[in-house]
Amino acid sequence: MLGRLPLPQLLFAAILGIAGGMYIYQPIFEQYSRDQKELKEKVKLLEESEEKGANSA
Repeated sequence: MLGRLPLPQLLFAAILGIAGGMYIYQPIFEQYSRDQKELKEKVKLLEESEEKGANSA
């Protein structure tokens, strides 16, 4: 026994804490994912426009 909490209760508390943290920060993770996707699309469009400009010149 670790301190006054038995191991199963300690593991349950740890799992509950991790799950709660993920639930709370989920909108931040989703926003980061959306921002990264938009950034990749912008870079792709920029590269395509540069290729068109280089080909026509």
